[in-house]
Amino acid sequence: MKHKAIEKAIELLGSQQALARKCGKAQSTICDWLNCKNKISPEFVPLLVAAVDGKIPAHEFRPDLPEIFPHPDSVCTVDE
Repeated sequence: MKHKAIEKAIELLGSQQALARKCGKAQSTICDWLNCKNKISPEFVPLLVAAVDGKIPAHEFRPDLPEIFPHPDSVCTVDE
C-alpha cells in the first residue's frame, strides 16, 4: 500500500530525492512515508504542503488527524 499524497507529491516534483530536498529530509524518509513504514510527523506536514506549492492540502498527508488538519468540507463557518 502506498501513501497517496506522498505519491502525488513525488509525481509533482519528479522524484523522491526532489521531494526530500524541498522538505529537508533524507530520501529514505520519503521512501518510508511512501511505503507507509512510518507515519508523517505532524510537524512535517506544512513542509510537504509548501514543497508542492499547496497543490496537495495538509489533510491529505494526515487524514487521521482531522483535529489538526481538518478537511475543508468539515470546517464550520459562522454566518454573520
